[in-house]
Amino acid sequence: MKEGLRISILMMFLMSMAFPIMSQYKYKRPKPKNSYGQGTLDFAWGYNQSGYSKSNIRFVGNNYDFRLKGVRARDEQTPFSGEYFNPMKFTEPQYNVRLGYNFKNFWNISFGLDHMKYVIENEQTVGITGFVNPGVDPLWSGIFGNGQERQLSESHFQYQNIGGLNYVRLQLSRNVAPFEFARDRQFSINWLYGVSAGAIISFTDYTFEGYRSERVNSLSGYGLSIHTGLRFVFFKHFFLQTNLAGGLMHQVKAKTRTAAGNYASHVFTYGAVEGLFGFLFYIRPTNDCNSCPKW
Repeated sequence: MKEGLRISILMMFLMSMAFPIMSQYKYKRPKPKNSYGQGTLDFAWGYNQSGYSKSNIRFVGNNYDFRLKGVRARDEQTPFSGEYFNPMKFTEPQYNVRLGYNFKNFWNISFGLDHMKYVIENEQTVGITGFVNPGVDPLWSGIFGNGQERQLSESHFQYQNIGGLNYVRLQLSRNVAPFEFARDRQFSINWLYGVSAGAIISFTDYTFEGYRSERVNSLSGYGLSIHTGLRFVFFKHFFLQTNLAGGLMHQVKAKTRTAAGNYASHVFTYGAVEGLFGFLFYIRPTNDCNSCPKW
């Protein structure tokens, strides 16, 4: 009898110890998966089409210093082809890549690269001021005053960031409360808007003085921009996003030759349309519920 009593007391003790542990599993809620929630990590890849304002571009070299006024430029997006799916070439088109993190609900900080291209349009007439010393260039020579013009020919003069007008930027975004629908809210539409700032890394091709330099790289300036877009989230883990972006870029010194003292500088505005595909990862270490019991 005493042995049975001991066993009963021992069983009751073990059950009393196990109950709080079982209660934790009973009341612990599954970690929520909200694309706008704190702790969500997102990665996106996509492509852009860009446009640029006219600008006044200053070109400086060892034997010249002149400014071209009202210069028109365009981007150069690769036509849709197999290059977009070729692992060796898919970075040749104008692309965007971003990695972001929701540091609190509805707020995201992200870092990434907008790979754009900038090309001066050929066969345009622009104003010119400044000077080119005699013998430096086969066509342009002398002192140029206000009112003088020159026609730009690609074989004689060209400035382009065809290797990349790379805007490396940090972005702060607000994610507006989404519209969620379908069973278990497996689909949602989010509106995001934000501001960015960052550096410009230029890869410049430059034709002047009778010869061409290619892919001269430099940390050439900075950019400031605003962004807005719609994100369509599928099954809480994948999304498609369309963005509108615009801002100001200042190429303070974009190197045109490898030798020191050769550069271009100008200020211009830009606008871009972007399409991206991305993934969401939920890395929050604790549940996001305001009334979760604490054990």
